[in-house]
Amino acid sequence: MSGKQHYLYRLLPPRPEFPSDMTPEEAAVMQEHGDYWDGLLDRGVAVVFGPVAEPTGTWGLGVLEVDHADEVDRIRAGDPAVRSGVATAEVHPMISAYLRPSIR
Repeated sequence: MSGKQHYLYRLLPPRPEFPSDMTPEEAAVMQEHGDYWDGLLDRGVAVVFGPVAEPTGTWGLGVLEVDHADEVDRIRAGDPAVRSGVATAEVHPMISAYLRPSIR
């Protein structure tokens, strides 16, 4: 287990049919969102991210690895999907996180 803190980031879509019914404007925002999270991966802040398919709809999952809890608030505030109002995000601290050696 690393000394960093881990958080589950749950991106909630604006409606159950999303993303299959995205407008062009929403699609552009979601492209920016993906680019933003790619940058978090590149910097080692995001451990993993991507869409999750459930019978009730799709939502986004991210796992963040940070030094301080306030970093998570800045990440959420900077997320283009949240900033634009296209989606909302819930953030939940993980009690513990066990990482495979290749990503420690």
